[in-house]
Amino acid sequence: MSRIGLYAFLALGLLSGLALAAEQPNFVVINIDDLGYGDIGPYGSETNHTPNLDRMAAEGRKLTCFYAAPVCSPSRASLMTGCYPKRALSIPHVLFPGNDVGLHPDEVTLAEVLKAQGYATGIVGKWHLGDQLDFLPTRQGFDFYYGLPYSNDMGPAEDGIKSNLGKPLPKPKKQGQPPLPLLRNETVLRRVLPQDQQALVANYTREAISFIEGHTAEPFFLYLPHSAVHFPLYPSDRFVGTSKNGLHGDWVQEVDWSVGEILSALERLNLAQRTLVLFTSDNGGALNHGSSNKPLRNGKGSTYEGGMRVPTIAWWPGTIPAGTETDEVMAMFDLLPTFAALAGAEAPQDRVLDGANVWPLLAGAPDAQSPHEDFFYFRGHDLQAVRHGDWKLRVKDGLELFNLRDDVSEANNLAEQQPEKVAELQAIFATMDEDLGNKEIGPGCRPLGRVENARPILDQDGQVRDDLTSAMPVQAPATAPSPPGNEGTQKKSTPK
Repeated sequence: MSRIGLYAFLALGLLSGLALAAEQPNFVVINIDDLGYGDIGPYGSETNHTPNLDRMAAEGRKLTCFYAAPVCSPSRASLMTGCYPKRALSIPHVLFPGNDVGLHPDEVTLAEVLKAQGYATGIVGKWHLGDQLDFLPTRQGFDFYYGLPYSNDMGPAEDGIKSNLGKPLPKPKKQGQPPLPLLRNETVLRRVLPQDQQALVANYTREAISFIEGHTAEPFFLYLPHSAVHFPLYPSDRFVGTSKNGLHGDWVQEVDWSVGEILSALERLNLAQRTLVLFTSDNGGALNHGSSNKPLRNGKGSTYEGGMRVPTIAWWPGTIPAGTETDEVMAMFDLLPTFAALAGAEAPQDRVLDGANVWPLLAGAPDAQSPHEDFFYFRGHDLQAVRHGDWKLRVKDGLELFNLRDDVSEANNLAEQQPEKVAELQAIFATMDEDLGNKEIGPGCRPLGRVENARPILDQDGQVRDDLTSAMPVQAPATAPSPPGNEGTQKKSTPK
């Protein structure tokens, strides 16, 4: 029996057993922005105190070889679509305010797959897959949205967007990006200022728990992509100075607090035994902002392991084995097919998916192996590396060959000593070059969503785009404080 055939057999058996215990489990995905592999206690941090994540790992399963993308928009596209990001979001960079491209409305997202099975779907946090109306979460399968449409640094310097907490606001030398908006569904609540940045983790946590409380009688999918710990660093006053690693560590510790609040809410509502919680990061940590990816090499933006291998924990009391870990290869694109199978849904059959159902690995099935014999490392359009088993060939800076089992830090280039292994991986590399392309767009890439006359959500004067509604006072000055919790009324979303 082939690896894929064996894997399907294991998955079928495990899912049959699961169906007897709990039908249609809830799903919570907590996705941190720029969290490094070594930034939390379960992965070896000695500077950041993360008792809730320590507990989550002790009660769940560490995934020590879980891959994202090097930067945020591609990583989030992979999570939503079950594909390598280049297949579904073929852009060479992250998306910016007012871009005319985004996740195509014809893509079938994880939210849409679960919504079709009767799930309530909500996102609280950073979206970053397009800010035009057709690209917003409410048009991509989510019933509810609260958060920022992109990164927390995407705004003008005078709003505190380009400097960390406590630093003087720089005087702009030229017109910068338009103001950063906070949204509820398709309503703009306010222009984000420093006090709003400091309230993000607490407000996201409150909104996430409110969503859970509102859907205890039906299955739900909650996607909680935090804006933390992306630069600029804005931990709340409660956490400032609590870590050994400055503002970055403080914000990591606030995120850990948020995780504890989510787990506690699930337990308080008697939902823990039927909820799969997955904690992860969208890419490797940003070394220049205080993150650690030890023992991995390099960080955010790189196709070395430190740029793409992210700390990931799966928690489901009574179902996922406690205090365990696996080093088998998994990735963001596996979430869609895995969650679909657990929910009794069928993953899209009319398009290529690169992910697979990895439930046997999450469940700790004996002898379960990764369904991915090969894994490819993209940086935008650029195919830079391939992994086959324990071996990784990187072609970005000449030929570099590493054995990741023996050398996870990628310190010893074995290309000259292992020419046959280099040739073997080069042949595998070529197969993907023929599919998604190397630097160019290959035949396997699907089109980006594109609109005409694209505009940012807020213009330079802070006025709301006319296809969205506003809860902002008409003449509010740019520096007016906005107390947390005063965020307007909910607007019914318009799913696509």
